[in-house]
Amino acid sequence: MKNQKIIYKNNIQKKYLKLSLNKKLNKKYSDVLKNIITNLDTNKDAFHSLSNKFKFNFKKKDLHKFKKFQTVVVIGMGGSILGSETLYFFLKDKIKKKFLFFNDIQEDKLKKFKTTYDLKKVLFIAISKSGSTIETLSNLLSLKIIKKNSKNIILISEKFNNPLYLLSQKLKLHHIEHKNYIGGRYSVLSEVGMVPAYLMGSNIKRIRQNLLNHFKTKNKKFLKESSITLTNLLQNNKFKDLILFNYAPKLDKFLYWYQQLIAESLGKKGKGFLPLISTAPKDHHSLLQLYLDGPRDKIFYIFSEERSNSKKIKIKRFDKRIDFLKNKSLQQVKDAQKNAFIQALKKNSIPFREFKIKNFSENTLGEFFSYFMLETAIIGKLANIDPFNQPAVQKVKIDTKKLLV
Repeated sequence: MKNQKIIYKNNIQKKYLKLSLNKKLNKKYSDVLKNIITNLDTNKDAFHSLSNKFKFNFKKKDLHKFKKFQTVVVIGMGGSILGSETLYFFLKDKIKKKFLFFNDIQEDKLKKFKTTYDLKKVLFIAISKSGSTIETLSNLLSLKIIKKNSKNIILISEKFNNPLYLLSQKLKLHHIEHKNYIGGRYSVLSEVGMVPAYLMGSNIKRIRQNLLNHFKTKNKKFLKESSITLTNLLQNNKFKDLILFNYAPKLDKFLYWYQQLIAESLGKKGKGFLPLISTAPKDHHSLLQLYLDGPRDKIFYIFSEERSNSKKIKIKRFDKRIDFLKNKSLQQVKDAQKNAFIQALKKNSIPFREFKIKNFSENTLGEFFSYFMLETAIIGKLANIDPFNQPAVQKVKIDTKKLLV
């Protein structure tokens, strides 16, 4: 396809599918997609963030005063932070500021940060949909930065009786409302991801430019085929693991975002895929033996990039056994390893999917985000699983708070 920025491919053999189930899913898919498209612009749900009519709960002019900060700390957990972390590392070559991400409880990291940086010159963005995420509150309070009328703090949460919102009101801190109908792992294209993106200097309009590409022509066909096939495999319960095999380092953080998306959205009712991130070609020398010759319970997602400016390997002729590397680039070596792996998967009839990034730009990443959000949510709906809740997670959160009270 002309100007295609991402190449999508599936190689999942029909022998693994129940074809009778495909017929049922095909009809249901049409109903699900029609409902999404019909309600996209009006319904207040996660899909609305893909709409051209989606409105942010912030104005750029109100954020302009924060653009002076050259160091920015984002504090959050799960979907509240993984999206902005993905944006930063995917577009890092274009971003001139330094962003740090606190997405765990690490005392040593906090201590080192406080002794390294002048906290008055750092912008802090704390994000929690509920406004009461324990790790987010713990990190924010441990930094000891909260003061009345602080000009270097942005708080993003729902606008109701919760700790972050009440804190912003009491101490007159800058608060941005988190839409209550968008869950964390589907929130990257809303205020949660776009506020940090704007402060990175990224073009928000471009990020959101290709969000509806998947409803068009070739992409529409791929979305349908993929959603039905993966739902079939999920229902069969034959494949347990999704191995996210990554040859493109800039996609590392994206895969952590996707890992949460697929695990929390579909891991319910005794079903689900376990998404495992595997770094290539490093893992050719640690896990490949198991992947190719171990249990046949895995589907491989192969992520790679297209690069043309990789430097050539220059060697003098001193051993003809390494002549095959002469004038080859490191990218050519990596591509050869990927292609050899794909050949082995095909030979062994192991199911896999392939995603190749041709352009690391804002609109490429927006398209990538929206594709996997759509596919994951549609699979949930086809499998009669609510892709937007997380009941098991909520139970652990409640029990954690009880133990601390």
